[in-house]
Amino acid sequence: MATITLKGNPIKTSGNLPKTATKAADFKLVAVDLSEKTLADFAGNKLILNIFPSVDTGTCAASVRNFNKEASSLNNTKVLCISRDLPFAQARFCGAEGIENVVMLSDFATGQFGKDYGLEIATGPLANLHSRSIVVIDENGTVVHTEQVTETVDEPNYEAALKAL
Repeated sequence: MATITLKGNPIKTSGNLPKTATKAADFKLVAVDLSEKTLADFAGNKLILNIFPSVDTGTCAASVRNFNKEASSLNNTKVLCISRDLPFAQARFCGAEGIENVVMLSDFATGQFGKDYGLEIATGPLANLHSRSIVVIDENGTVVHTEQVTETVDEPNYEAALKAL
């Protein structure tokens, strides 16, 4: 378990983020068109997994906007924005915001992604949602960078994630 904070109050996660230099765990997530996506669907691409509690919060929305802006100039790279929001809420947000350069994915059905990647919030008012985290995976499926944001209301280190590519 990792300890992070929510507005200064300690909360725990279900585990720890994947270690760098290890193979990324497979996943099954739901896209906004309700299709199922797995890690294999993105084979051969570099991936930035932008993981957050809910797109309906200011910081989470800011991270999607920021990565959407950056993604348009990245070669052979996909940005996957992952939360437990329903795919309908993710689609609504993207439509309202003009978000077109990232892939929105939901872990609403089982929460298994959050458990497998060790970032499910285990205690506190956001229990069962995902902690704000970044996982960067190279084109060979190897984890090359991770960040679990220490204070949930803070934005991730975008520069470090992009530099890891």
